Amino acid sequence: MLSTGALRAHLLAAGLAGRVATSREENLRSYRLFAARDPRVLLGLDPAWVWDEAGLLRLMADKCGVSGDPAHRSGPDVIDPERTVRGLDAFAARLGAAAARRVPVLLGTGHPHRLLGFYVALADALSAAGCLVLTPAQGRCVDTTTRFGVRTYLLDYVRGVALVREPGPSGDGRVRGAHSHSPLPVRAALESAADCGGPLPELVVGDHGWVCGAGQLGIEAIGLADTDDPALFVGEAEGQVSVAVPLDDGVRSASYLPLTRYVLNRACLSR
Repeated sequence: MLSTGALRAHLLAAGLAGRVATSREENLRSYRLFAARDPRVLLGLDPAWVWDEAGLLRLMADKCGVSGDPAHRSGPDVIDPERTVRGLDAFAARLGAAAARRVPVLLGTGHPHRLLGFYVALADALSAAGCLVLTPAQGRCVDTTTRFGVRTYLLDYVRGVALVREPGPSGDGRVRGAHSHSPLPVRAALESAADCGGPLPELVVGDHGWVCGAGQLGIEAIGLADTDDPALFVGEAEGQVSVAVPLDDGVRSASYLPLTRYVLNRACLSR
């Protein structure tokens, strides 16, 4: 088992917490856009409370450990590794409870290049524990607004984990997911599950729009979030999101493997 101390050391060494690559400028820009209710950073959340930039900065300092000094306007920002560990513990507890009750689950990521392996391991473990890992609306087209305009993606699944990808095979025939913040894929998946009369998930696991989109619809949702994604932490503060784990979501994919082992062990899902 990876100890809490070893996990903390890994978080710092890998840049998952401590001084992170997400800059102060990126964070403040996201908080400004969220305060203006820009849908690009709401991620499908419809906040019940009024959030201004100052309130968001206080929230993110509390939830993530970023600097709470409003005069800090540029340079690096930080994530408190203790908050990351506490978040992973809460995340694992929710996974363990879902596995114990053998509830249907849906997993999805907007960061397939970095986080797919993390979620695949969770999907495998939940399935082995008797949970039905749902894959509704596979192959469905989803029109998503991006900075390049509206693009059509396909909803696909890799070993039980949802993602969106561009239509058509890649040059080597492999499925390559696209980076996405949109809540539209989870809405499409839930709509398809409901239309087919199949089970709806009782837990959604993921990031970005997968978590906020599901949580906004009243489905328990847990996920990982960077400091420039305030929507998940607002959702947690308001009660739409059960757990938001603060960490850098853009480091090498291999760096998340120790987190996988830690979470599965804490959830009593290790094999």
